[in-house]
This record gives sequence, C-alpha cells and structure tokens, in this order.
Amino acid sequence: MRARRLAARWLLPIEGQPIEHGALLVGDDGRIVAVGPEMVVPRPENIPVAEFPDAAILPGLINTHTHLELTGLAEPVQALEFPDWIRRVRQVKSTRTASEYLDAARQGLRDCFAAGVTTVADTGDSGTVIRALSESDGSGIAYQEVFGPHPAQVDESLANLQQRVEKSSEWVTGRVQIGVSPHAPYTVSGPLFRAVGDWARAERIPVAVHIAESTAEAQFLLAGTGPFADAWLARGIPLPPPPGKTPVAWLGNHEILSEHTLCIHAIQVGPEDLELLAQSGAAVAHCPLSNLAHGHGLPPLQSFLDAGIRVGLGTDSVVSVGRLDLLAEARAAARIVSLDADQLLELCTLGGARALGIDSETGSLVAGKWADCIVVRLAPAANTSPAERVLAASPDDVLLTCLAGREVHPSS
Repeated sequence: MRARRLAARWLLPIEGQPIEHGALLVGDDGRIVAVGPEMVVPRPENIPVAEFPDAAILPGLINTHTHLELTGLAEPVQALEFPDWIRRVRQVKSTRTASEYLDAARQGLRDCFAAGVTTVADTGDSGTVIRALSESDGSGIAYQEVFGPHPAQVDESLANLQQRVEKSSEWVTGRVQIGVSPHAPYTVSGPLFRAVGDWARAERIPVAVHIAESTAEAQFLLAGTGPFADAWLARGIPLPPPPGKTPVAWLGNHEILSEHTLCIHAIQVGPEDLELLAQSGAAVAHCPLSNLAHGHGLPPLQSFLDAGIRVGLGTDSVVSVGRLDLLAEARAAARIVSLDADQLLELCTLGGARALGIDSETGSLVAGKWADCIVVRLAPAANTSPAERVLAASPDDVLLTCLAGREVHPSS
C-alpha cells in the first residue's frame, strides 16, 4: 500500500522553509497529497500512520553518479596512479560472471535505498543495473557504456551499443530510463563520440561522460603526452587530433554537449570551459570523495553554481569510496564551496533532480510530486539547525526510505 501519513519532529521540503512538527500525506498513486505542519495535514482513516519524534523527513537523495555493478569490488585507490588503477579495475571486472554482475547491481541498489537514495544515475557496461532498477520498481537512469579508442572501431562500437540499448530497453519503465555513456576521451575516439552523440540526439537518449577528471586526461588532450598517450601508442592507436584542446572543449568540438549531457567529475575546468558548459546547458555530477581519493584536485564548484550550471552530487563506485554515502559527499563538498547546510542538502536532492532533468517529479516534498522521501534520525545537538543535524547523519541513521510512497528500506 502506497498511501501513508508520516510525521516527524522536523520536515525539510527543500523547496520551502523547514517545518517543525511537520507531516506528509501520500496518496494511493504514490504522489504527495499534502505537506505542512502536523496539525494541518489531513488524517484520513484506514491508512498507515508513522510518527518519528526524534527524526526529520526530507526528500529521497539523488545520486547522480554510481557504478552499482561494481558493488563488492573494493580496491585500494591510493596505491596506484589513475591510469594504472583503471587497468586494475578492468582486470578485476573481467573475473565476474553475468550473474555476479546482476547480484552486485541488486545489492548496490539495496545499499542505496538503505542510505536514503531513491534515484540513481548509473553508468555501467554489464547492462544489469537497469534490470535491477526495473525489478525494484525504481527510479533512475542507467547509462550503457561504450568503448572504442581506435577510429576504425566506430561502426562496430556503435552497432554494439545500439544492440545493447535495444536489448536493455525491455527494462525501461515510467521511472527507469536508459542512457548512453561514451566512457571518456582516453577510451573513446573522437569519431565515436560524434557518432554516439548524433545517434543519441536522434533517439532522444540522455548522455553521460567521464570528463576532465584527471591531470593525465588533460595532458593527453592538450599535448598528446602522458600515460594515456603512451598506452594508445603502445596499442597502435592514433592520438586524438587536434592537440591543444581541454577535455571540455574537446567534447564541444565533437558536438556531445547539450542540456541532455551529464558531465561526470569535471575537475580540470577553466573559464572558457565554464562558459561552454553554461552555454550548452550540460549538467555536472560532482563526486567529492572519489576526487579526493584519487588526488585529482578540486573542481570549480562555486563557479559552476554561479554560472547557473546544474550540479548534483554522486558517490562514484565502492571501488573508489568504499561506502555509498551521499551525505558524506555533501560534507566533503563543504570543503570546496561556501554553502550552508540547507544548500548542501539541496545539492543532494533537488540539485541532483535538476541535473537529471527530473525535478518536476522528484527532489523536493511538494504536493503532486512523487512521494520519494526518507526519515533520518537526528542526534541531540544544541544550537544547530535541522539541516545541519541531517547533514551530520550516516546511512545507519536512515530509519525509512519510501519510493513513490512504497517502503524500500527497511526491506521486508
């Protein structure tokens, strides 16, 4: 049963001020009927009622970048340089069977629910996450990865991508979308980027790309040197022309940037790149803890926000961060940008929904939107706002996660 009434010490709608002693009424269709002070929200008979006197209700968190198929593959990050680490992850991935990938995706989604995440934007190669999302009646975008660094691979890589998207389309539902992800400039040729972009526009498929993540990537595109260039030359792959382009400018040259593009990481970004991102309407998935773990540096997060670029927070994979904890990502983002707790929570919720283009349906507690909400235990604290107390919480403090009014954590 989706209809329910929730009440708590605090309710944080995100769009609107925190409500002390607030309540939320969910209809049979899984959408929000009413939200407001506890004494004002209706009390229909014959629906479940739950009260949380020491907790806060807020929208479900939006994780704008995950790799749920990698759940369970914990690897040390600091021990390897980034290109070597990527090769190591690929080696470890090759040991998994199709059924193991599906088990990992399902477990990863359960972990997300347990951490208060109700929507994910996932990139992966196995095609299992979209199935896990669909089976769970979930919410999110599963971006199918495509690789092909040699220009001679364009036709084969594009055809393979199209076949895999068609196969995965059986799992597309109302709230589960499919996207495509030309992985990164060091794994995808310029002609393949352009071909994928053309096809995605024609089919109205969203695109996600890892971009401007490491100095090695920037070195590769700016000068045609460094570990990625060495790897291409060793495999007989021609270096990408023309040199002298930043990663973001390189994407622009290959017409991959649009309002339907999610730029993952976007750390090595200068003023001209910022202008290009803003003009294109592309969004950014910011993954603070992964960036710190790999030593990639700090993105111009404040500049993104000042430029009106849509930004959401992501965890990246357990291979990088160990535990998928979006509130910890928000705390890490606070080291980069001067935002208060309310603004940081917005990055985790409505900001992520805007980045994915689904803010009319989720991301805040507003009548008519899906009842994606969580209840978070509040530790006793003096002289701190409810948002600050929520921000200090961990996944262990998530008491309840509802997706369209349906309880997904704790699982029955």
